[in-house]
Amino acid sequence: MSGPRCPQCARPCASPRLLPCLHSLCEPCLRRLGPLAGPPGAARPVLCPVCDAELSLPAGGVGQLPPDCLAGSRAGAAPGCDLCADGAAAGRCLTCGVRLCRFCCRAHRRQKKTASHAVTELENTKDCSQAGKPLPCSSHPTEELQLFCEQCDQPVCRDCVLGSHRQHPCDFTGNVIHRHGDALRELLKSSQQHMDTLEDVLSQVDEMGSAVRSRAEAVATEICLFARGYVKAVEEHRDRLLKQLEDLKVQKENLLHLQKAQLQQLLLDMRTGVEFTEHLLMSGSDVEILLTKGVVSSRLTKLNSIAYSTHPSVDDRIQFSPHERAGQCCGYEVFGAILNKVVDPARCTLHGEDLHSARQNQLSGFTLLCKDTTGERMGRGGEAVRVTITHKDKRDCAVKPTVCDNGDGTYCISYVPEEPGLYAVCVCVKGQHVQGSPFTVMVKHKFREHQGVFHCCTFCSSGGQKAARCACGGTMPGGYQGCGHGHKGHPGCHHWSCCGQVKESSECLCGPPSDTSQRSLLRTVAL
Repeated sequence: MSGPRCPQCARPCASPRLLPCLHSLCEPCLRRLGPLAGPPGAARPVLCPVCDAELSLPAGGVGQLPPDCLAGSRAGAAPGCDLCADGAAAGRCLTCGVRLCRFCCRAHRRQKKTASHAVTELENTKDCSQAGKPLPCSSHPTEELQLFCEQCDQPVCRDCVLGSHRQHPCDFTGNVIHRHGDALRELLKSSQQHMDTLEDVLSQVDEMGSAVRSRAEAVATEICLFARGYVKAVEEHRDRLLKQLEDLKVQKENLLHLQKAQLQQLLLDMRTGVEFTEHLLMSGSDVEILLTKGVVSSRLTKLNSIAYSTHPSVDDRIQFSPHERAGQCCGYEVFGAILNKVVDPARCTLHGEDLHSARQNQLSGFTLLCKDTTGERMGRGGEAVRVTITHKDKRDCAVKPTVCDNGDGTYCISYVPEEPGLYAVCVCVKGQHVQGSPFTVMVKHKFREHQGVFHCCTFCSSGGQKAARCACGGTMPGGYQGCGHGHKGHPGCHHWSCCGQVKESSECLCGPPSDTSQRSLLRTVAL
C-alpha cells in the first residue's frame, strides 16, 4: 500500500520530519527551505510551505527535527508486512518484533525455526502503531528507545543512560507516559475551548456582515425615498450619497473580512494542532508521544497565547439624516447626509466660569462640548451624558444636576449645591470620562442678607477699631476700611464690609474716595 506523501513535492517520503507548526515534510524538501531575509549573523527563520508560518529550525539543522512517526496513519496508510512488503500488517511477532501480513503469520507459525514464536493480531490503528518496530536510538542505532530522561526531556536508550545521561534522572517510558500525556491533554482541552470560541466569533462576524449589508440596504431605501421629491439636483445628490454609503459599507466589510481571515487562519492552526495532538494521544505509542511532546507542547502553547478579539471589529452604525444640510448641488441647496460620526469622550471638553467654584444655594453650571474622534464638533445631540456631583467629606451629600441637550453637540449642566465644601464632579459620555473629568468644585458660603439700618459710620467714627459693631451685630473684618479719607465721624460712608454689602449710590460727605481706596472698599465679604 502507498505510504505517506510529502505535502510539498507530493512524493512518498520514508522518513518525514516534523516542523514546529506540526506539518511534516520529507528531508529533501526541508533542506530546500531557504531562510527569510534578516541581519547577517543572526538566526533567520524559514517559512513553512503549507501554512506560511515563520519557523525557527534547531541549531543542528533539519536533522535535529523530530521524526513524524504517525505520518502514515494520518494519511490513512496501513503499515505493511516487514517480510513480503506486499500485504498490510495483520499481526506482529512478539519474539522477532516484525509486522506480518496474514499469509506471513501462517507461514511464521509453520516454519520450524519460528514455530515457537508468539504472534499477536492487530485490532486497530493504535495497535498497528504500537506494534511497529521499536524506535532505534539515533546515537546508538542497535539500541531501542525504552527510557526517558527527565532532565533532557527526551527518550533515550540504555547506552545513553550509561553514557551522556549517566547522572540524569531517567525512568522507563511506560512509567512517565501518564504524567506527560496528561499535560498534553490539558493543553488539548484549552485549545479545544479556543476553537469553540473562535467558531462563535466567526459566526458573530458573519452575522454582523449580514447586519451591515441589511442596514446599508435599508439606508439606501431611505435615500431613494427622500430623493424622489427632486429632479436633477436631487438625483445627482442621491447618487453621491449612495456612492458614499457603498464606500462605507465596503470599508466595514473589508475590516470584517480581514478579521474573519485572521480568525479563520488562527482556527485552522488551532484545528491542525488539536487534530495532530488528538491523533498523537490516540494512536501514538508511549515513545512516539514522548518523542513529539516537546514540539507539540510548544506549538499549542504558542497558539493558546495568541490574542484575538471576541467581538466584530466594526459595528453596523450607519444612519441617514434627511434634515442635515449637504451644501449645493447643481446650484440647489440639498439636504441629507450619512452620519458616521462617533463621539470620542476623550476629546469632549468642559467650559464655563463656574467650572471650579460655586456659591451655596445659588444656581451654578457649565457647558459640555462633544467632539468626534477627529476633534470636530459633533453638531448634533442625543448622546448619553451622565453627571454626578458628590461631597468629598460627606459621602451621603450629593447634588442632583440637570442636563439640557441643546441639540447641537453642546449640553448645559446646572445644579444648586445646598452644602458648602469641596465637591467631586464626574462627567461621562457613553460611560467614559470626558477630558478634564473628574474635577473638583469649591462651594463657598452664601452671602448673608443685611437686616436693619446700615451703621458703617459707627466704624468710621471709632477710628477703625475692630471692636466697633454695626447695627446688624457684625464687626469689620481686617483693618481700617473707612471711606478712604482717613477722617473720623463723617456719616454717609458708601460701603459696609461687615455686612458684605455695598451701596453704590451713597457717598461720604467729604467727597468720593481715591481710586485705590475705591477698589479696596468695593469688595464683598462673605460671613
